[in-house]
Amino acid sequence: MAELDQAGPVRAEDAFDVGAVHRWLASQVSGLVGVALPEVGQFPGGASNLTYLLRYPGRELVLRRPPVGHKAASAHDMGREFRVQRQLKAWFPYVPTVLALCEDVAVIGSPFYVMERIEGVILRGSDDVSLAPDVARAVGLRAIDCLVALHRVDAVRAGLGDLGRGPGYVARQVAGWTSRYAAARTPNVPSFSAVTEWLDRSQPCDVGTCLIHNDFRLDNLVLDAGFRIVGVLDWEMATLGDPLMDVGGALAYWIEAGDDAVLRLFKRQPSDAPGMPTRAELASYYCLQTGLVVDDWVFYEVFGLFRLAVIMQQIYYRYHRGQTTNPAFKDFCFLVTYLEERCRKVAALGP
Repeated sequence: MAELDQAGPVRAEDAFDVGAVHRWLASQVSGLVGVALPEVGQFPGGASNLTYLLRYPGRELVLRRPPVGHKAASAHDMGREFRVQRQLKAWFPYVPTVLALCEDVAVIGSPFYVMERIEGVILRGSDDVSLAPDVARAVGLRAIDCLVALHRVDAVRAGLGDLGRGPGYVARQVAGWTSRYAAARTPNVPSFSAVTEWLDRSQPCDVGTCLIHNDFRLDNLVLDAGFRIVGVLDWEMATLGDPLMDVGGALAYWIEAGDDAVLRLFKRQPSDAPGMPTRAELASYYCLQTGLVVDDWVFYEVFGLFRLAVIMQQIYYRYHRGQTTNPAFKDFCFLVTYLEERCRKVAALGP
């Protein structure tokens, strides 16, 4: 049975000055002057931006900050993530209510922002999560309905018309993620050259431009007791771009019951539970809801897997250089190698 999402103890390397945060926050948010320091917990995950619970008497807030160590130039922009949610709230009700942005690195050593907590269930990768098959299927389809609703938001009216760079999104993504991988590559992972060359010559034109989440997964959704979506979290990579690239990125995380044992190591959500739609079913459902016609999903599938490999390699790079000691990251190099093999297989590139 799924339970309310809970914060655990703060990892030592991710700790911050709670007093400094409280003093700054009390000057920005009403009702905190004279209140005792909050109890602080850390939510699971945190491979990218780190997320903490600030528990005050009768009130719970959430703090987001970047990780310590190497960061891609465009990653972990707290101001951008804060602005996206602030502007989007009136148009997409699943966005958390953001309260305050701190860009003064003297407070805790990095920018951060604070928002209201959306309490609910988050479906993570634990095999302990038990959903009835009809509920599991409904959750999967509701996730796509939510993504479709986001893609229909008028970004200009929401004040986010400047978030992207216009047409050519697919080409920029192929080039950009190829460069990011090269910058984060360590000696113990493959070059991905055959994959990136295939992506470059196989890329389709953009099918359109809309507001995309860019990291849409079940473990970024907050559900109520009836397993209806009440919140969408982690807006770090939101931008204006091609909607099918958003779907392809989401499906890279969608592990199915029939996937091999290594791929199942990537599971961060119970997408393989009995009743859950398959990747093909979700892609078809998205097209049915939007009216888009896609002749071949192979490009989007390979790109989604490649982008996942780059994200994992960027995290592993920090571990490899000693910038994080989180043991969860020590075997990411092997998973990156596996993803290169899977990209080759899906793209029919041979061994």
